[in-house]
Amino acid sequence: MMGSFRQALILVATIAAAIHYQIQIAEAIDIGVCYGMLGDNLPAATDVVNMYKRYGIEKMRLFDPNPEALNALRGSNIGVILGMRDEDLPGLAASVDAVASWFSINVEPYLNDVEFPIIAVGNEVIPGVYAENVLPVMKSLQSILQGRGLAGIKVSTVLSGATLGSSYPPSSGAFTPEASSTMKGVLTFLSQQGSPLLINVYPYFAYANDPVNIRLDYAQFTATEPIVMDGELSYYNLFDAMVDAFFSAMEKEGVSDVDVIVSESGWPSAGNCDFTTPQLAATYNKNFMNHVTSNQGTPKRPNAYIEGFIFAMFNENQKQPAGVDQNFGLFYPNMQPVYPVFS
Repeated sequence: MMGSFRQALILVATIAAAIHYQIQIAEAIDIGVCYGMLGDNLPAATDVVNMYKRYGIEKMRLFDPNPEALNALRGSNIGVILGMRDEDLPGLAASVDAVASWFSINVEPYLNDVEFPIIAVGNEVIPGVYAENVLPVMKSLQSILQGRGLAGIKVSTVLSGATLGSSYPPSSGAFTPEASSTMKGVLTFLSQQGSPLLINVYPYFAYANDPVNIRLDYAQFTATEPIVMDGELSYYNLFDAMVDAFFSAMEKEGVSDVDVIVSESGWPSAGNCDFTTPQLAATYNKNFMNHVTSNQGTPKRPNAYIEGFIFAMFNENQKQPAGVDQNFGLFYPNMQPVYPVFS
């Protein structure tokens, strides 16, 4: 009798655990998390994908087509922004055949089992030595996708704040002359294809570089009054101001119909200063997540749908320079939270 009772308890516990797990998966959030791999102590890709499922994270950004990660993603229903390695761009720009070969190796084997909403051609390479390769690769990749009936996969590239020569106030946003020469063609391409521009937006770095003139509550989404007035537009947070500076920069290039996806944003939990703490990191990322999922857009583009990705899933001990950059993770490599976010 005791044995049967014990088995019944085990069965009930197993069912309860399964229900709890399913509930966690069902409570999905419309936010992505970047899966960086610059660490020598990170968990296996299958464990990482299971973490995404467990915490209801339905979007992932991969910086390169890592086979272990792509195989682990099969059947996961996690949408993946897949990146091309920057150093591969010159070779890929040489011919359509080179891009076709890249696609057949890194994307085609996974098409039936992995969702690829976007392929990103380069990460923060405009302006720079690889910038001239971006548009030719984008065009080649687009022609391959269209030829194979895969127009649902969008082609884009990722910009950093370094592309902006002016960003304050947001209406004065403009690309640097060096970036502008490349961005004219890129933005025209994105507009023609109905594809978004990917932008990395870090209020943390703006605040860290000028904590005297930039208020912490403005950087952390916690201000209760407008901090910056730009004409009739009121800015309560630096994130919106930075995104709108990109919109203004695009308009100055004659393009106003390209949406943006925030492909990276985050706050470090440790490093070398008083404002890299778990508490501040938790505050920023929770508020970022709430802001993005509210679908309230920005002052310049109210109610616009702007997707967002938190950087990053793990603290990565091989990122350089050491210090702050190694402490953007939501989780330690042992898969324990650095601070609670998904709760």
